[in-house]
Amino acid sequence: MARIDDARKLDAAKVVDTLNHLRVRVGERFPNSGLAEVCSQLTATARTTARRARRLSRPYLGLRFLVLVVVLAAITLEVGQITRLDWAGSLGRAEALTLASGLESAINLVLLSGAAAWFLLSLEARWKRGRVQKALHELRSFAHVIDMHQLTKDPTIVLGPRTASSPVREMNRFQLARYLDYCAEMLALTAKLAALYAGESDDPVIVAAVNDIETLTSDLGRKIWQKIMILGQLDEAGTA
Repeated sequence: MARIDDARKLDAAKVVDTLNHLRVRVGERFPNSGLAEVCSQLTATARTTARRARRLSRPYLGLRFLVLVVVLAAITLEVGQITRLDWAGSLGRAEALTLASGLESAINLVLLSGAAAWFLLSLEARWKRGRVQKALHELRSFAHVIDMHQLTKDPTIVLGPRTASSPVREMNRFQLARYLDYCAEMLALTAKLAALYAGESDDPVIVAAVNDIETLTSDLGRKIWQKIMILGQLDEAGTA
């Protein structure tokens, strides 16, 4: 059963290793480039993400201990409140108003203690949600930065003469294809880093935010693969 569970869950260590290997590849192919720097920063963020995702599944023991204290205190006060009531005397003298007043106090105590316990339990979920949303915003920013690096890498610039405002052409077709491929891989791995949080939480807000990042990276990656396909068609036309 453990193997089945592991097969259904992303291995954070392998995601980090894959991204670290990509960082080496980008650095070897395009040393001192902006893309290499972004990949290095994304790799560092991946290590942090792996640690954060592991902590996400762990309970906040201090907060849960506080909830236990509140519940035990409420039970103690409730029992004391009930035992102080003169049940025999109130029923014997038909003092229903006195008995009802005592029961009302006991019920109010139950409701207040339950509300306090619920607030403390939901506080743990809100704290985790806030931290994850902040981390996911960082990954979303990485996706946009990666997209900016490929934005001016137009495969058609290898065909005709450049103008005064054209981007500087420092790559041949092969280098341009590798550059775009690296960008696509970085976007895909950014989505996998976001998915690590969804694998450790069933919070619908977190899952929805992760899905948004996966949709974003998929859309950006689709544009890159269109450029790579254009380069492939140009190569076929050149060899035809």
